[in-house]
Amino acid sequence: MNISELFNHKKTLFSLEIFPPKKDSPYNVIYNTLLKLRGIPADFISVTYGAGGSRAQQDKTLEIASLILRTYHTEPVAHLTCVNADREQVLETLRQFKENNVENIMVLRGDISPDCPPKSDFKYSSDLAAFIKAHEPGFNLLGACYPEKHYQAESMDEDIEHLKIKIDNGITHLITQLFFDNEKFYTFRDKAEKAGVSVPIEAGIMPITNSRQIERTVALSGASVPAKLQRLFDRYGNNEKALFDAGIHYAIEQIMDLIANDVRGIHLYTMNNVEIATRVSDAVVNVLEAENNTARAVL
Repeated sequence: MNISELFNHKKTLFSLEIFPPKKDSPYNVIYNTLLKLRGIPADFISVTYGAGGSRAQQDKTLEIASLILRTYHTEPVAHLTCVNADREQVLETLRQFKENNVENIMVLRGDISPDCPPKSDFKYSSDLAAFIKAHEPGFNLLGACYPEKHYQAESMDEDIEHLKIKIDNGITHLITQLFFDNEKFYTFRDKAEKAGVSVPIEAGIMPITNSRQIERTVALSGASVPAKLQRLFDRYGNNEKALFDAGIHYAIEQIMDLIANDVRGIHLYTMNNVEIATRVSDAVVNVLEAENNTARAVL
C-alpha cells in the first residue's frame, strides 16, 4: 500500500519507528518487541537504517520491514540512506524491496562518518529521490524535515528551499526530526506552507524518559529544550521512575496540543521501548480516532 493514500481517508495518522538491534544485542529482541507492539493501532511502522550504511545493516532493515508486513499485516517504511551507496547498490536494494513487497521508503542522506568516506553518486537525499523515481517509479517516497532547520543550512528559508527540491524529486510525505517545543513546529509548518510545501507533515515525537537520553538526544538532534521540559530534567533527573513517567506525560501533552492544532500525523520514536509506545498510544489513540471519524463524516 502507498501510505500517502491514507491521508485521503484520515485527518491524522499515527505511526511508530523502530530500529534493528545493535551488533552486540540478541537479534530475537526485535521479534519480541514487534510482538508486543502488535496491539498498537499504527498506520505504519518505519524501520531505521544503521549510520554506517553497510549491506548487512540494510539487510536487517529489509528483514524487519518484511516481517512487519507478512506477520503483523502493518505497512512498513524502510529507511534507505545514500551517503555510502552507489547507483548499483541502490538498484539492488530496490530490487530486494520489490521482491518483499516493501513499497514505502524513507529517503535519507545518512550521517557522514569520518571512518567511512562518502561515495560520490548521491550528495543529498533529493538526489536519491530523483534516482528512485527515474528508475523505479512505483515506490512511494517519504522524506525528513527539520522544525528548527538542518544544522548545515544557513537559515530556515534556505532549508525550506532544499525541502521543496526533495518534493519536486518525488517525496510525497514528510516526517520531522524530533522536537520538544510545539511552537517551533507551528512556525516551521506555517513557513513551509507559505513557501509552497503542500505535502503532509508528520510530527516526530520522542519521549525523554531517562537521564542518559537528555544530553545525547539534544546534542544529536539539535532540538531546543523549552523551560517546562528543562524543569522536569532538573527536578527528576536523579529519580529514574519519576523521570520516566514525567517524560511520557510531557510527550502526551505535546501530542494532544499537536492534534488540537491540526497536525497531519504523529510519528512516535519508540526507541524499541514497548512501554513507552503502549502508554502513549493508550493516551492518544481514542482522540485520534475521534478526529478521524469527524473528518470522515465531513467527507
